[in-house]
Amino acid sequence: MAHGTLQTLDRGIEALLLVAGTPGGLKVSDLAERLDLHRAVAYRIVATLAAHGMVRRLDDGRIVLGATAFQLGAQAADSVRSMARPVLEDLAEATGATAFLSMAEGRECVVVQTAEPRRAAVNIHYRVGIRHPIDRGAAGIAILAAREEQPEEPEEVRFARAHGYSVTRGQLHKGAVGVSSPVRLPGAAFAGLEYSIGVVALEAFDLDTACRAVPDAARMLSARFA
Repeated sequence: MAHGTLQTLDRGIEALLLVAGTPGGLKVSDLAERLDLHRAVAYRIVATLAAHGMVRRLDDGRIVLGATAFQLGAQAADSVRSMARPVLEDLAEATGATAFLSMAEGRECVVVQTAEPRRAAVNIHYRVGIRHPIDRGAAGIAILAAREEQPEEPEEVRFARAHGYSVTRGQLHKGAVGVSSPVRLPGAAFAGLEYSIGVVALEAFDLDTACRAVPDAARMLSARFA
């Protein structure tokens, strides 16, 4: 704990950030262990956060973010979309493919922003708001690759973690190729927000160029928040 801070508030914030940074949530016993707290103290912290809508408890006892936390997170999400716009536009022009920014929401991945190249003969129209399972498509696989390694992960997730980008073919759209990289956002303001940036096009586009440009775009967007 930093000098001059309130211990109870400090612990509550630490607990909230831990919940936000744990996909699928965690139980109070896990929270107590990871924060080195007595379980009774952890229960009181969770109860206080729940009373303000910052967390909620699922039927199996896991603690996840609540509605109030997501309202606060929406403001951070708006800033990400604003900063991503020029990066997406440059990525679309560099690859000649539709560029997109996606965000994890539970077990799904949702497209939150897109940009299309100005001079491409044929574009795949990728609509904002499209959802798909997080383990299908380049965008979701890139997000999974940014998380802690899990036992028995699919090969495509391991590939994305090792290379910094995912490549999928025809998983969401017949004849389409997707390339995506995770966007790593620093700071507590973005805790629990998971993004990826990528492109999608028909098989005729230059895949090598995309596999270089997409990780560069992800690093560029991350650097805007440093």
